[in-house]
Amino acid sequence: MIDLYYWPAPNGHKIAMMLEECDLDYNIHTVNITAGDQFRPDFLKLSPNNRIPAIVDHDPVGGGPPINLFESGAILLYLAEKTGRFFPTDLRERYCAMKWLMWQMGGLGPMAGQNHHFGRFAPEKIPYAIDRYRRETVRLYGVLDGALAEKKFIAGDFCIADIACYPWIARYEWQEMDLNDYANIKRWFDSIAARPATQIAYAMGESVRNI
Repeated sequence: MIDLYYWPAPNGHKIAMMLEECDLDYNIHTVNITAGDQFRPDFLKLSPNNRIPAIVDHDPVGGGPPINLFESGAILLYLAEKTGRFFPTDLRERYCAMKWLMWQMGGLGPMAGQNHHFGRFAPEKIPYAIDRYRRETVRLYGVLDGALAEKKFIAGDFCIADIACYPWIARYEWQEMDLNDYANIKRWFDSIAARPATQIAYAMGESVRNI
């Protein structure tokens, strides 16, 4: 059994999607980041960076004490290795998936997140910041659209790179982006949105949000 410490934000959705795709048993522990739950001492013991998600795997491969992890990219890699799914074994394909996972963690997530913050939530509207992060979001969408020009999924077959990127693209309206401007992304996005695991994970997220 895996304990998932979670809120239905993009990084939380990643792990819910992965757990559903892998058909792993898990318990949800709600961490309401809008209410400051991420600063609770019990959560900080698991995630000292006060960010969701975090997991505790009570049944790690090989047995032994539970394993706890924070950082969504590390969790995706861990679950992929635990299950042998959604992370290629071929060397070239594996590192293709890895580089796009790192791209999301270092680029798409942080830049789109700043786009969300300055465009929607900042108490003061700062035109320079809004413009900077929207332009960077446009650039990153172009990078992803190009990568998908000749591939159904980011690294060829569906993998953790797709799971990492999808929840950030899912907030395209927050980013003032139009998927119709990016035909390859839209095709990719629609195919992932149709997957049963995605639909279950997002429905679960709405139920948590409405608690």
